[in-house]
Amino acid sequence: MILSVPDMSCAHCKAAIEAALGRAGGRAEVDLAARTVSVTGLDRPAAEAAIRAAGYAPGPA
Repeated sequence: MILSVPDMSCAHCKAAIEAALGRAGGRAEVDLAARTVSVTGLDRPAAEAAIRAAGYAPGPA
């Protein structure tokens, strides 16, 4: 699934989101230019919760 993370803007944001999703058991591919995250290994509620826990606001892409 692809989620939009409009408040993600830098390499630190990318690393924080990747780490949060990894801890939750998922895998992320981040596109900073598009401000999207492609998530595998988690359902949407779990992925969104992990991203929120990292301090970002996910939404549908």
